[in-house]
Amino acid sequence: MSASDFFKLLFLSSIWGGSFIFLRIAVPEVGPLMTALLRTTLATAALLIFAAATGVSMNWRRNAKPFAIVGIFAGALPFCCFSFAALHLPAAHSAVLNATAPLFGALFSALWLNERMTARKAAGLLLGLSGVAVLVGAGALPLDAMTLLSFGACLAAAASYALSTIIVTKTGRPGGIHPIAMATGSLAFGSLIMLPTLPFAIPPAMPSLLALGCIAGVSLLSSGLAQAIFIPLIVKIGPTRAMSVSFLIPLFSMLWSAIFLHEGVHLSTVLGAGIVLMAMALVLPTAHAPDDLHPTRS
Repeated sequence: MSASDFFKLLFLSSIWGGSFIFLRIAVPEVGPLMTALLRTTLATAALLIFAAATGVSMNWRRNAKPFAIVGIFAGALPFCCFSFAALHLPAAHSAVLNATAPLFGALFSALWLNERMTARKAAGLLLGLSGVAVLVGAGALPLDAMTLLSFGACLAAAASYALSTIIVTKTGRPGGIHPIAMATGSLAFGSLIMLPTLPFAIPPAMPSLLALGCIAGVSLLSSGLAQAIFIPLIVKIGPTRAMSVSFLIPLFSMLWSAIFLHEGVHLSTVLGAGIVLMAMALVLPTAHAPDDLHPTRS
């Protein structure tokens, strides 16, 4: 992996870590369904402008099926799940559960892309999960039905993200769909898929400017810009490497919480960060490994 690719992953971690802060502020006022719908719609509008400005051909009719499939698994489903969870779970908890995406990604890659589940990779994934657990610390949430449902929603979203990377890898091979077209088209179809929920998604009162600003942030930064960077990165470096971005998201989620929500940073944060970085060293494939040079080979 080049230094440029690594810093792209770092940047993605920072803006995706912020997305959980945006959701915690916006969802109570805007509602889960409307938040997810606005998120895909605004991100689609931004990427359509970018695609047109850069001359990317969308080929809507030919690519409708993959756009719709990725739109479900990388947009509609995870956005709705995480928006729902934001009503009941702290941002850091959602970020930790989001960090299970590489585990799902490694499993799906082994099943469908013939990537080997090496002992090193498995150890790194498990170490990463333990690291984000230390990062957050033992939670004091009541284990009632709504909390468990929210945990399940976050896990479903993480698995959905991982599955979408497999689909993008398959369709992003030479002669496939342009990565920016995939990012734009999938978000557009995600919006269309959620459109029937609009009558049930209208909030009872006009949201505050802060909540609307958070919607703009999660839409344009965490969805639009992030997708434009992440989908080409999946095609370039493979899904397992790309999904390792999830390990640093809880760290940034806590950092932004400390800065903008004035939450304290504890010793567990520093210790967890060190464990997460060690896990990254194990999970990121070495440059000389054959499967890592051809992560999309099947």
